[in-house]
Amino acid sequence: MKDKTLIVITGPTGVGKTELTLRLAEHFHIPVLNADSRQIFSEIPIGTAAPTKEELQRAEHYFVGSLHLTDYYSASLFEHDVLQLIDRQPSQLSLLSGGSMMYIDAVCNGIDDIPTISQPLRDSLKKRLETEGLPALLAQLRELD
Repeated sequence: MKDKTLIVITGPTGVGKTELTLRLAEHFHIPVLNADSRQIFSEIPIGTAAPTKEELQRAEHYFVGSLHLTDYYSASLFEHDVLQLIDRQPSQLSLLSGGSMMYIDAVCNGIDDIPTISQPLRDSLKKRLETEGLPALLAQLRELD
């Protein structure tokens, strides 16, 4: 993000972030980088106060309804994706808006490099949870930690 400026609009649901963000995006002719960890999923637009179709038409949006609930995503991946997107933007100004502080903090301050868990390991642990139950997994965690 060398020599680029990032405007961050954050706060709880229902305080007017969307309208303020859209006005800034329209004024500066820049896209909106959405920082809401739930609005990124296409299956839950209503419960997350995701931008309406009309609002999405007012400015280009990234990270709104772009993933499915079954897709793996994390604050670390969000940081990586946003920083790459900002670097590719022709404008020196970028606009990040949302209420997921872990996502915002990851972009603004960086995040520890935590290794991603492979899908086979995730599947294996889910299967063990179903067959052995949570107490068995917790017992193994206590042993390993």
